[in-house]
Amino acid sequence: MLPGQLTAESFAGYPTQARAFAAERLELLRNLPLAFVPLLLRELLVYDYKFPMERVDLERQFRFLGSLSAGDAAKHLEGFSKLRLPRDLEKLDWVNNPAIFSEQLTAHLWNTHQIDAFRAAAVLWVKEASTAFPDGPIPVRRLGVAIIGQGAGTNEYRLFRKLRPLGTYFPKVAKPETGVASILAALGRRAQAHPGPYRHWYVDGGTPVPVGAVGVTRVSWAELAPARAALQVKMQKTYEASVFDPEAFRTMMAQIKPVEIGLDAASGGDEAINRFQMTLITEGSGTQVFSTTFVQWAVREALRRAQPLTLVARFAPRQREKQMNELLAESSKRQDLDPQGSLVDADMGAYYHWLNQQRLAGAEQSGFLAWFEGHGEAVVVAPGFTKGTSSDAPVELANLLGRLS
Repeated sequence: MLPGQLTAESFAGYPTQARAFAAERLELLRNLPLAFVPLLLRELLVYDYKFPMERVDLERQFRFLGSLSAGDAAKHLEGFSKLRLPRDLEKLDWVNNPAIFSEQLTAHLWNTHQIDAFRAAAVLWVKEASTAFPDGPIPVRRLGVAIIGQGAGTNEYRLFRKLRPLGTYFPKVAKPETGVASILAALGRRAQAHPGPYRHWYVDGGTPVPVGAVGVTRVSWAELAPARAALQVKMQKTYEASVFDPEAFRTMMAQIKPVEIGLDAASGGDEAINRFQMTLITEGSGTQVFSTTFVQWAVREALRRAQPLTLVARFAPRQREKQMNELLAESSKRQDLDPQGSLVDADMGAYYHWLNQQRLAGAEQSGFLAWFEGHGEAVVVAPGFTKGTSSDAPVELANLLGRLS
């Protein structure tokens, strides 16, 4: 089927809101190139479970399409229209299985050396839509906090080597025993002052500390233990098969539903969060067995998808690296933790946290703090903090956070 043959009945299998969204924009969808429309449908298919900012992004693209004349739309989508596609792709059920279409499309574009042209067309499209309908101002400057090194004792590794040139290093943080409480208190105050769904997040690589405030979205490694265990059983069976098929394994992971691993709305959970947590452990590489990788990926995805005003990420010790089949087999046993190696991982994870935050609106005014948990080292990257400098004056995290809020 080609896009021009789409009807309202084509979307009968979509969730309620997504089906209505597609029906209202049917004419726009009919006029899109085959190489482009399934990419939009891949996002539209899960519209009902998207975060508010994700919906804004998708709606912006359709709003941009609707603002163009037929001639202008053809020019903006010319990069997709020029791609040479095989007839086999037309035969796929790209309406109900846009993810499978995308995988096969990507493979074809690589094989025919068209992947660069496709990427250029996609980047240009997003840029033009964002320029035509830019984001509005955010109500408060964005704040990111990375807490690293839980459980690590004496450290000889030079921390924050990527972040120090960008901000001010504080080697004499006072009262480190109150640091976690001060950070979570600041998170709670921001959630109360600027309420809204999915605006304030707390990601923990271990067992989370109670925040004591409403309006904070929490995702943690410990609370996902049952879901990870259920997933690891599926993964281990695949690894132990006589013939391991990477493509079949990827397809299996992509088709898992929240209810299959214990993440379902019937348990009283938030469906958007259930889906988010499911993708963390099914789409991320290593997020099923390494807590530091889990936190790093959760931060990346939360910033990309929910675009929160506040995100606190607390890294915890991960298990030592071994062969994947060993890691999966030992997942339910006592783990051999590596606090020092985890500190190094988390240090880089803090830098990636800052990088991903800089991709969001208001980046030039945003604040970021990274702290070595239980110790006296921290770094702040924000306006008002001189780049590449060090301050030997004793300071409490509560004071630094007050300057960032």
